[in-house]
Amino acid sequence: MSLLELNGVKVHFPVRKGILFDRTVGHVYAVDGVSLSVEAGQTYGLVGESGCGKTTLGRAILRLVDITDGEVVFDGTDLAKLPGEEMRRFRRRLQMVFQDPLGSLNPRQNIESILSEGMAAHGIGADQEERRERIREILAKVGLPANALSRYPHEFSGGQRQRIGIARALVLEPDVIICDEPVSALDVSIQAQVINLLEELQEAMGLTYVVIAHDLAVVRHISDVVGVMYLGSLVEEAPSDTLYAEPRHPYTRALMSAVPVPDPEVEDHRERILLTGDLPSPADPPAGCRFHTRCPWKQEKLCATDRPELRDLGGGHRVACHYAEQIADGTLLPSQNSATVVPPPASGREEPEAAAAT
Repeated sequence: MSLLELNGVKVHFPVRKGILFDRTVGHVYAVDGVSLSVEAGQTYGLVGESGCGKTTLGRAILRLVDITDGEVVFDGTDLAKLPGEEMRRFRRRLQMVFQDPLGSLNPRQNIESILSEGMAAHGIGADQEERRERIREILAKVGLPANALSRYPHEFSGGQRQRIGIARALVLEPDVIICDEPVSALDVSIQAQVINLLEELQEAMGLTYVVIAHDLAVVRHISDVVGVMYLGSLVEEAPSDTLYAEPRHPYTRALMSAVPVPDPEVEDHRERILLTGDLPSPADPPAGCRFHTRCPWKQEKLCATDRPELRDLGGGHRVACHYAEQIADGTLLPSQNSATVVPPPASGREEPEAAAAT
């Protein structure tokens, strides 16, 4: 059994209306039926554009938001059914590194107080001196000096504050850490430092990560398995190298085609998929396949009526698309009315007039 399993997890937020009588008039389907599994010691990357439900899914695993339906099975225990006090005890083994390092740290507490608060709540350490010694060890692991204990969050840089957030998770000795956009607010050079730190800590402490991000380069570097979300659903999942080499879902192919390549020759000669239309509202998702309103390969049958299930195409590569095989082998061609597929030029670099005409 996997260390962490999600089975049909749904998180629906009610939309209420009324002045005298508060009534529910609809729901926002933030997460709508996500199933995945994470092995011990593995890094699972979760990608997708803003608003697709990645962060909500991460918070649902920790029960920071209420789960509408489904199971979150951690080490054989369904967290969705645990009462409050038992769930609080389980949170020692499940921690989170938040996206905004400054917003997640109390500005009125120094670093020792921030890090020892969780230890005291879970009964770690016999006294404050023992907890302080443990905090010094963790600060050394994340590359912060011992004199940081008496300082406050505003006295640190963005990269250092993110390290403090990682240290706060590590002091509780968790099994799983959910990293919500851990480097999105940092400079590129600091991003590399934090990512390398996460990898070193994983090797040294046997940690399991769920990394939520929209930077595909970061996810490719750190993840063993990558899942792609669109409008509250998982549309593709595969080992990292396989997904980047052979994306099967039209949405994943569009995402990959948008990633710039630092090679002018390759950049000028690769296919681009330019999606048209707006992202549908999660309060009123389209019927059938959620992506069919923007899909270049959509068909009149099935796409608009039947919601595709996440099925295995072999080698752990799961895709939620009715026509994944036909798209991959080229028997199904894209239509030009729902998206623009710019093929690579036949030879050499295009002249300006030809490029403008295209």
